[in-house]
Amino acid sequence: MAVFFSRLSRAQIWALGAVLLLVILLLWFFVWRTPENKLPPPPNPWAGPVAVKLEEAVREDLKVHIKAIGTVVPLNTVTVRSRVNGPLERVHFSEGQLVEAGTLLAEIDPAPYEVRLAQAEGTLQQTRAQLKNAEDDLVLYERLFKQNSIPKQQLDKQIALVEQLKGTLKNHQAMVDDARLQLSYTRIHAPITGRLGLRRLDVGNLVNSNDSEGLVTITQTQPIAVSFTIPENQLVAVREAFRNSQTEQQLLAVEAWDRSEQHLLAHGELTTLDNQIDIATGTLRLKAEFANKDDSLFPNQFVNTRLHLQTLTDVLTIPADAIQFGSTGTYVYIVDEEKRARVRQVTTGPTEGTRIAIVEGLNAGERVVMEGIDRLTDGRPTMVLQE
Repeated sequence: MAVFFSRLSRAQIWALGAVLLLVILLLWFFVWRTPENKLPPPPNPWAGPVAVKLEEAVREDLKVHIKAIGTVVPLNTVTVRSRVNGPLERVHFSEGQLVEAGTLLAEIDPAPYEVRLAQAEGTLQQTRAQLKNAEDDLVLYERLFKQNSIPKQQLDKQIALVEQLKGTLKNHQAMVDDARLQLSYTRIHAPITGRLGLRRLDVGNLVNSNDSEGLVTITQTQPIAVSFTIPENQLVAVREAFRNSQTEQQLLAVEAWDRSEQHLLAHGELTTLDNQIDIATGTLRLKAEFANKDDSLFPNQFVNTRLHLQTLTDVLTIPADAIQFGSTGTYVYIVDEEKRARVRQVTTGPTEGTRIAIVEGLNAGERVVMEGIDRLTDGRPTMVLQE
């Protein structure tokens, strides 16, 4: 052994000593050391009672609604155009103004049409004078014919002249009426009641009768409509409810809400169902009408609609968040007298807002678990929190 160590360098001796020391430490830790008493493991938080909050099942009236996204559409939209040509002389409206049907909106220079009317009236007056003269001559010819002073041919000729002048008089009277009508077209009136848009022509511009843009647009906003769609699988329920409402002469109520569904904008009634389903989307278009007295609905505005189908009276309801879904169907957790969680299979009905109807599986007064559901299993102890 001495010979062996004599052959090793000092560094090798130090390395060998370090290895021996490490071996001794390992033997002491795993073999010679007496282990201390181990502390018991901490309690498992998943094995103790679960803190839960309960809510009671109650009987109440439940309104059944169908929700859909809708678009506000005006019942009538008119582009006000001129029927005659001429320079725009006066404008009697302000942009965005609410006008009644028949309100004077603008005037076109009437001078050329007044001249035409005067010409037509002059021609009419001349024809009337000729007719009166011919009728006076006819009276004279009839008296002379009875005295055999003139031949019958001359009398017939005078009768024909009178009839011809009567026809000419009607023609000239129509020309006067047309000229007067053209003159009336120089005063442009609102054809419907509604709100005006932006003016498209200013005073002094030449107005053409074939101008597609027109002077201004009028949109009827009172009443106004909302168009929305429902999926095909809801068609039967909607048609049945709509048919019953027509029989009872009380249309289905429709509510219009804003985009966030936080503010109710208006109340209306369902008026129309489309006559066919859109094949591309599998939906049916419906239209509801709103009085819109406060102008809360604006044309082309997107709204959330709620169609009230029916009201279920005295039904058992619970919060919809209490419903769980499993391989055996829908269920809820209840807490028994021993404060243990129990699974209860239930049959659900319509949902409205945060409440859902329970058709079978619960009784009024029983309380279902609302919070702590994710940690529950059947039979697990619970700790009911104070509400």
